[in-house]
Formats: sequence, structure tokens, C-alpha cells
Amino acid sequence: MFRCCASVPEDWGEPDAFYAIRPECREDVPASRFKPRPGKTLSARRWHSSFSQEGNLDIARVLRRIQRGGVHPTIKGVVWEFLLGCYDSKSTFDERTQLRQSRRSEYERLKSKCKEMDSTVGSGKIVTTPVISEDGQPIEDPSSNEAEKNTNNVILDKEVIQWKLTLHQIGLDVNRTDRALVYYENPENQARLWDILAVYSWLDKDIGYCQGMTDLCSPIIIVIENEADAFWCFEHLMRRLRGNFKCTSSSIGVQAQLTLLSSILKSVDPKLHEHIENLDGGEYLFAFRMLMVLFRREFSFVDALYLWEIIWSMEYNPHLFSTYESDAANQTKDTPANEDLMRYGKFVRENIKRGEKDHKASLSIFLVASVLEKKNKQLLREAKGLDDVVKILNDITGSLNAKKACTEALKLHTKYLNMAKAA
Repeated sequence: MFRCCASVPEDWGEPDAFYAIRPECREDVPASRFKPRPGKTLSARRWHSSFSQEGNLDIARVLRRIQRGGVHPTIKGVVWEFLLGCYDSKSTFDERTQLRQSRRSEYERLKSKCKEMDSTVGSGKIVTTPVISEDGQPIEDPSSNEAEKNTNNVILDKEVIQWKLTLHQIGLDVNRTDRALVYYENPENQARLWDILAVYSWLDKDIGYCQGMTDLCSPIIIVIENEADAFWCFEHLMRRLRGNFKCTSSSIGVQAQLTLLSSILKSVDPKLHEHIENLDGGEYLFAFRMLMVLFRREFSFVDALYLWEIIWSMEYNPHLFSTYESDAANQTKDTPANEDLMRYGKFVRENIKRGEKDHKASLSIFLVASVLEKKNKQLLREAKGLDDVVKILNDITGSLNAKKACTEALKLHTKYLNMAKAA
């Protein structure tokens, strides 16, 4: 699965061919700007040649190529697994095979447990109506016959009740996700997305399921064929983003990132920040969606995937192979003096060079800030209220260049670090 191939056929066709749009939806979907380019995009041939005989990956070489031109559609899945920390680049073929099999078994165990609690899991169907009331009483679907009803006798504790209460919301969101793609014309693919999110919401009980997760998970199940592998890739992505979904009665999870965004813009563009504050937008809630679902609405499907892999390559940290509890410790871990900094992404490398210990400000935040900077004159001239700010930002849909946007975000990051050092 990971072993080098002597000859890997190259196909430099249009990426949209890999993520086909339904004919009736083409006029409503923004055109893709990303096109795989020989000599820039990470190809299957270059990917396979980046492994040693034992299976160690030359991650520095891979990161450089991804940052130049993204990842070819034929290998996105396996590359994403490395970018998101599912596998250590220093591991061998055999070690990864063992870990993959172990994770697949664990996923089947988790899925079986969920199926015991609700028989729709793994059935090829999804739930779109409530299956249980808040007090734990089952709600029968009048359209189902007796044989189709969930007849298992699970003792419903609070955790089970909470999990079952989310199942129909997952189903409703699955039905709305990426409906323009031919991929989701197949009900089995919708069911795969629903199953993964249902299992994840049981695994991560602190977060459970929140709207927006379908947008993050959908690309992963499309580029990774095996359901268990896709689940663990999504789980690793959520290790980075789960804080965004933590909500209390007094705050939303993404608020910390919005606060950082406010602080960054105040430093690099105080005039624009003051204007936004005067419009009563100082909490920057208009940027909520961009950060929650990583610009899925601002880019075409193909361009969003390209943007993600550029961000992940620039944020790559070889020490991020952790569980939830140790994430924070790993993110601020000291870098050994003799370690090759090229094994880190550009964004993380810049933080390390500057001696920055606080890595909470992700590249995504600087990307939002750079978009606001780009629209500086228009926002100052035309935005008379928050509705105008939202409208101006909505107008960028389909017009952003992913690579240029990341390049501008990196420049803004450097500017911010310089200003912080001088302060």
C-alpha cells in the first residue's frame, strides 16, 4: 500500500474530473483555479520516490513540493494521512501497516458499539428524524415497518441519550453537504459520511457532533476510499480543530481564534480594526464560518482541497502525533538544536526561528487577516454596517487564489512577529 512503485502512471488532466459536478449544478458552482502542474505539483511518481527502502519518508522534500503546487488528486488520501499526523514520516512500511490494521480494528470495534446502540449505523442508511426524546424515550418512525425498527435493548445512560439525540442532525447536515458532487448521488456514500460522524461523536463525547463537521469530513471520505482510514484521518484533523467546536453557555469555541484575529488586525492594520470596531464588529463574528470550516464556502471544492494541503504543509510539525490531552504540550515542545528545521512547515519554522512558544495563532487566522487586508480600501469606503462587511467578504467567493492567499498570510505572519518583537 505504501511501497514504492517502479513506474507510476501520471495523469495531468483537469482535477474536476476526479470530483465531478452534477450537470444541473455547474452554473452555481465557482470554477476551480487549481490545476496540477508537472514540476510543481506533488505527483505519484515523486511521492513514491520520496520513500527510502525501509519506508522512511523524506518529508522535507514532500513539503517543499506541496507548498509549490499542491498534491495530485490520485494520491491526496495517502499524503493527507501524513500531513495530518496519522503516520510519522520516520516510520517504516511495516510499522505503518501494523498501525493501519490496528486502527481499522479499533474503528470496527467503535462502529459495532454504535450499531448496538442504534441499528442504523452500518446499515447503508442515515437518520434524518429524531430517534429519541430528551428524556430517553424512543421515537418510532411511522414510515418504518416492525422489522425495520431498532429493537435492541440498550440501557440508556446520559451519554447514550446525548449521542442518540445528535444522530438526526448529522443526517440533516449530510443531506445538505456537497450536494453538487456526483459522488453523493450514491446513497451509500452519504451513509459512509453519516457513519463516520456518528462514530466520531461517540468517541469524542466532550465535543460530540456540531454543524460544520460534515464540511470538514466530506473531502476526506472522497479522497480516502477505506472508511476506517478516512475516519482516523478525520479524527486527526479534529485534533487540530476540535477547540473550535467547544461551546459553553457563555462562549463559542472559535471565539479564541476570533480574539486572536482581532489582535492581529489591530497590530497590522489599526485603522481597519478601528473601523470594524466602530461598526460594532469588534468580535469579528463575520469571520466565524471561514475559520470553522476552513474556507469551504469561499473556494470551489477542488480549490478548498488545494488550500487545505498547502496550509497543512506549512503548519506541519513532526512532533504532532498526539492524543487530545497532550496536543498543547506537543505544540509548544522545544525543537532539538540539531534537528533539521526543513522537516517543519514554513509557518511553524518561522515561529521556531523567532523563538515563539505560543502556536495558537494558526495560519488560517492570518489567512483571514490577509483577506481583510486585501479588502482594506473597499471595507473602509463602502462598509457602513456589519451587513456590508459580510457582503464584501461574500463577494470573494470563487475569486481567491489559494496559493497567493497563503503567501500573503505568511507575509502578514512575519510582519506581525516583527511588530510583536519591536513592541
